[in-house]
Amino acid sequence: MNPIRLIAAILIIGGVLGLAYGSFSYTQDTQVAKIGPISVNAQERHTVNVPMWAGLCSIAVGGLMFAFGGRRG
Repeated sequence: MNPIRLIAAILIIGGVLGLAYGSFSYTQDTQVAKIGPISVNAQERHTVNVPMWAGLCSIAVGGLMFAFGGRRG
């Protein structure tokens, strides 16, 4: 499998997952305060919404790359 078709497959899978789930979240550790040897840390949870147009564009671009990416002059 050539690299263009591999990237196309990743784009298609990512677009389908983006449409299926709609968002993803992650946890970030931040240092709130540090006084001498004592530090206070907090965990913040962030949610990122994946727009529908981004998933659809990813699928479309991946499909075009898959269809036309393997052809040679």
